[in-house]
Amino acid sequence: MELAIKNLTQIRDILLRREASVKEVVTECLQVIEKTEPQLNALITTCAEQALEQAKQMDNQGPDPDKPLWGVPIVIKDVIATKGLRTTCASKILENFTPCYDATLVEKLKQAGSIILGKTNMDEFAMGSSTENSAFGPTKNPWDLTRVPGGSSGGSAASVAAAQAFASIGTDTGGSIRQPSGFCGIVGLKPTYGRVSRFGLIAYGSSLDQAGPMTRSVQDAALMLQVIAGHDPKDSTSSQKDVPDYVQSLQKANDLKGIRLGYPSEYWREGLSPEVKDCCEQALNKAKELGAEIVPINLKHTPYAIATYYIIAMAEASSNLARYDGVRFGYRDKDATELIEMYLRSRSKGFGEEVKRRIMLGTYVLSAGYYDAYYKKAAQVRRLIRQDYLDALKNCDLICAPVAPTTAFRLGENIDDPLQMYLTDIFTISLNLSGLPGLTLPVGLGQETNMPVGMQFFGPAFGEEIIFRVCHVLEQALPGPGYPLGI
Repeated sequence: MELAIKNLTQIRDILLRREASVKEVVTECLQVIEKTEPQLNALITTCAEQALEQAKQMDNQGPDPDKPLWGVPIVIKDVIATKGLRTTCASKILENFTPCYDATLVEKLKQAGSIILGKTNMDEFAMGSSTENSAFGPTKNPWDLTRVPGGSSGGSAASVAAAQAFASIGTDTGGSIRQPSGFCGIVGLKPTYGRVSRFGLIAYGSSLDQAGPMTRSVQDAALMLQVIAGHDPKDSTSSQKDVPDYVQSLQKANDLKGIRLGYPSEYWREGLSPEVKDCCEQALNKAKELGAEIVPINLKHTPYAIATYYIIAMAEASSNLARYDGVRFGYRDKDATELIEMYLRSRSKGFGEEVKRRIMLGTYVLSAGYYDAYYKKAAQVRRLIRQDYLDALKNCDLICAPVAPTTAFRLGENIDDPLQMYLTDIFTISLNLSGLPGLTLPVGLGQETNMPVGMQFFGPAFGEEIIFRVCHVLEQALPGPGYPLGI
């Protein structure tokens, strides 16, 4: 575990100085995977032989300082296409699907010298908040094996927290990077919509999905985003704005003087558990000691975010998942005797319960006679929610709020109550509706549960640079959650 518990930047420097070989680092990560996977189930697919062969070739060629992730083992959420490597979306319907191309962000990670160790478990098609909705079984939280790691990027968060890899790529449609990062005590960034190409990302809610890094430090997240950000002609929603030097900007970060942190009262009311509130308030006090000013702000349309999000996300999901019909690729039921029966049986058996629930709700809100009442109205409210953020950010540099009302809940606690499960996303989903960036920073352990607590920092569009600077300074001043002892 000596090498595996380093953070990404540390291990990259160790490799470049040849103080350890790539093979040694990869071997240690694989040993951690072998030891922890029987309990965690954080990975759906591993590729040990390919990783060791790649490590051997890299050691023979020697370090390449022009490749910022040279020799660093990482894992990728299983909703992102990887050439020649199974990509299942944690669904039976894509159980044996192997893409013939890489997602653009995967291409960039490979060009930067990283080594992919495997694909991480997730809620099926990224639909869920606990990684219990997986056709490959639930993932467990490395801090406490009786609790969930969050979702839908729960496998990615658990894998990084448990030292299986130095970083992961997750996706965030309604908080799916930030919430599991908070539950597992790591850093997770949801970039601005369009900052990272979505080409090769298997769509759930196309206007909401955004891939981003999940790491053990803010500096690692900055380095990962530096690699994967940028315009992609294959993605029409990809931004053409230049990518700043995020890592370099951290060198100037020493204190928080002149920084105004917005305090939205809507996020700090009843329903927030005392231990989460206590940890987050201690972090705010530390920010004030470092020179930040706390500014009260108002996000008045926040109460409508849950309903708005689930109408828009499910409508888009019902459309995106129509392609899985048993005809072109994926699972096909072999017992059907006619075409309609084949469609029905393939989709009924291929999709899990949560996916079918969302497809049906999405189809309903898009149907003739209900479109204006639901989808059109939700789209109008979405604009108001975004405007709230834009107005608030005129009076502050960043907005801060807890990631979730509680620490990680127990496995099975909410699985039979979809509405209660949806409410666990109450603090994260409005950011996706606005398209703005947000980062989860671990701010301590809850006194009651001894589980990690995360706090979010929202910024203006393409404001990842200032988010990194503020969180980097605060990270140095906070004690940090440490490493999980549950495994």
